[in-house]
Amino acid sequence: MRNAHLKFVCADVHLKVETSQSLFTNRYQEGQVIRVPVAHAEGNYFADAATLKRLEDRGQVAFRYCAADGTVDGTGNPNGSISNIAGVFNETKTVMGLMPHPENAVEPMFGGSDGKALFEGLVEALS
Repeated sequence: MRNAHLKFVCADVHLKVETSQSLFTNRYQEGQVIRVPVAHAEGNYFADAATLKRLEDRGQVAFRYCAADGTVDGTGNPNGSISNIAGVFNETKTVMGLMPHPENAVEPMFGGSDGKALFEGLVEALS
């Protein structure tokens, strides 16, 4: 869906790691706050109530938009995503859909490296 404010968003955002129990998040701690960029006009995640409940009940939410201090509320949500969801897993946590761009946060020289752990964890798990 289009972003809630109907504008292109290009900025660094904070994400709260919802679980460290996946190939993608095993290098993070549950509850850790990371900073990565977003760049999109269609990033407003939406799901019906039954799907949202199923995702929550099965621990399939990977990341949530949050404030720098980890508070999950509307202030850290750049696009209006339901429940501040920034990323979700499939049922087996082997596939992840993610709106922010951790691949653009892997080198301190270019603004940050909080996304690097995601890729290091994948490489380690698949080696």
